[in-house]
Amino acid sequence: MTIKLLAIGKTDNKELIELIELYMQRLGHYVKFEFDIIPDLKKTKHLSENEQKQKEGELILKQINSTDVLVLLDENGKQLDSIAFSKHLQKHMNSGIKQLVYAIGGPYGFSEDVYKKANGKLSLSKMTFSHQMVRLFFVEQLYRGFTILRNEPYHHR
Repeated sequence: MTIKLLAIGKTDNKELIELIELYMQRLGHYVKFEFDIIPDLKKTKHLSENEQKQKEGELILKQINSTDVLVLLDENGKQLDSIAFSKHLQKHMNSGIKQLVYAIGGPYGFSEDVYKKANGKLSLSKMTFSHQMVRLFFVEQLYRGFTILRNEPYHHR
């Protein structure tokens, strides 16, 4: 199984990029992992929030195959602790799917079309984080989830 993370817009913070890359490298020991960045929309000043969500949604949906399982990282999604998240990962690995895709939306969230295509929603916290920080938190939680599944000590450090 491949796990893919989709995100709108690049990260400029070098320290965040280094940490994200560190966890991506660690993830490579457990699963095939891809991180795809969808470029920011240009000329958004004249777009309404809904128009921007719609355009970003079209870009997200272009990245999704018909057999993919799509999970949105969404503030209204289900909250899991790290052990429950590791079980979520195991359930998807056991299901035989080829690709599990997690998506981080743009500043206004997801379009209705993306919500309709999604197979689920997860929330990392009741708190609000920048889209840049969510990337780091999510890849770290993926790594943590796999160390839990392998009964490795990282989770209890």
